[in-house]
Amino acid sequence: MLFQNLTIENATEPVDIRVSDGTFAAIAPKLEPQSGEEVMDCTGKMALPPFVESHVHLDTCMTAGIPRWNMSGTLFEGIQCWEEYKPRLTKQDVRDRVSRAIRMQAANGIQYVRTHVDINDPKLTALETILELREEVRDFMDIQIVAFPQYGILSYPKGAELLEEALKMGADAAGAIPHFEFTREYSVDSLNICFRLAQKYGKLIDIHCDEIDDEASRGLETVATRAYETGMRDMVTASHTTAMHSYNNAYVIRLMRILRMSGMNFVANPCVNIHLGGRTDTYPKRRSLTRVKELTAEGINVSFGSDDIFDPWNPLGNANMRDVVFMGLYAGHMLGYDEIMNSCKFVTTNAARTLHLGDAYGIREGNDANFVILDAPNYYDALNNNAAVLRSYRRGKLIASTKPMEKTVLF
Repeated sequence: MLFQNLTIENATEPVDIRVSDGTFAAIAPKLEPQSGEEVMDCTGKMALPPFVESHVHLDTCMTAGIPRWNMSGTLFEGIQCWEEYKPRLTKQDVRDRVSRAIRMQAANGIQYVRTHVDINDPKLTALETILELREEVRDFMDIQIVAFPQYGILSYPKGAELLEEALKMGADAAGAIPHFEFTREYSVDSLNICFRLAQKYGKLIDIHCDEIDDEASRGLETVATRAYETGMRDMVTASHTTAMHSYNNAYVIRLMRILRMSGMNFVANPCVNIHLGGRTDTYPKRRSLTRVKELTAEGINVSFGSDDIFDPWNPLGNANMRDVVFMGLYAGHMLGYDEIMNSCKFVTTNAARTLHLGDAYGIREGNDANFVILDAPNYYDALNNNAAVLRSYRRGKLIASTKPMEKTVLF
């Protein structure tokens, strides 16, 4: 199939893309159609690699209001609401909810997902179910699973044993939540356990790190130091790091040195971070978003995630990465023209680095033909006009499509 006149990732000149046998066979201007080849004119449209959801909790999706709503809007009441829901967990419940969420993601051009799955459950019900789903949907979506100890590794009975069991079962990454451990000592020790188990089983690491407005919460310096000292570097991700919003600048200047040296990744979740953060403030109220602009300026890899889809931590959510980028740019003071144009990287190439997708990700000759077509000539227009993801292709096969909305003004 030949796609003509597509703009790739904000390039100034359009090119043609030939897809053959599920791969990008040729990418160049003005390719000649082959005999019998299907041709699609894409003038005024742009192509991007598929969107990458680098932080979401599929196991909790679609549970908002059951058995009750999070009325305070805090992280901690959300955790309590989830605890009250967990007796309802069955494999069928998880399968039904997650299947719906995955298809919402696919409709929005997402083909790669990193989901955190709560393993502070002796039965590991959600983990077992999502491991099964990961295999079932592999033809249209890649799912990475983080073994996430929601209540802590040392502050939950047999937390370390459950983490190890989850990694043995097939989770792709080890998680931790140092700011939720009972003590600072538990916090550091839990991170040491996380790194030890990840190295033992050859896994990635993704840590819920300092997701709190307390400027004294400084698990990040330990995570970065371990990433540096162990040599795991970009195999390590720190998610949230919202306490960094409250750190004093003198401390951040010192901290940046080990963050650069570590080579680790960061994930911000703009919509949910801003919703949950600043809840203890009167006025002024903190945004509680990590220092995306400053981290990016230091050459540190940052991606954006949705975090939650209609669950105790987010009563909204539609699995659309455009909303996440839109919020992140406003909250992060990143509305310069070039910043807007390049912001697609937060949910494409930067996020692909976070997931360790390597050179197999991207619109390049020889790669699998995984890409999306947006109803806009560039990402500035796509973001500003909420352009539809018209088509999503997986190994050259159409897996999702959308018709643009037609609007009529009657005056």
